[in-house]
Amino acid sequence: MKILFVCTGNTCRSSMAEALAKKLLRDRAGNNSNVQFFSAGIAAFPEEPASREAVRAMSEMGINLKHHRATKLSQCQSLEADLILTMTRGHLEHVKNIFPQFAAKVFTLAEYAGSTGDVPDPIGQPLAGYRRCARRLEELITGVLDRLLQKTNEKD
Repeated sequence: MKILFVCTGNTCRSSMAEALAKKLLRDRAGNNSNVQFFSAGIAAFPEEPASREAVRAMSEMGINLKHHRATKLSQCQSLEADLILTMTRGHLEHVKNIFPQFAAKVFTLAEYAGSTGDVPDPIGQPLAGYRRCARRLEELITGVLDRLLQKTNEKD
């Protein structure tokens, strides 16, 4: 299964979500999982590094985001993804507008995790804003993993 996280620039929220999801899944399932995580931005500048604050917030959680480079959302990525999780309702609407053929697999991260609301953009905030964002992402991604693992167990 391939899961794509989407935000605006792919230098903060979606890059942190991708890195967190990989770590959280590895902590739960080791390397015995067929789930892959990717990220992209609807207005990303390709090859832009993750923001310094995002790198630092992730580093504090034991995750190295230094090598991340932004990717602009493409039709190919959207086609390959089994699930597209956006940071906001606005991102969700944008993805559905440009790729209506994939609408059935697009959800906000919060919605898919069984929660509500958007993941606020920490861009321009001090490190504390990125830490809050990372904690919110961790909470939501844990909900997503719970849902995915429950579905896997039901299939067994």
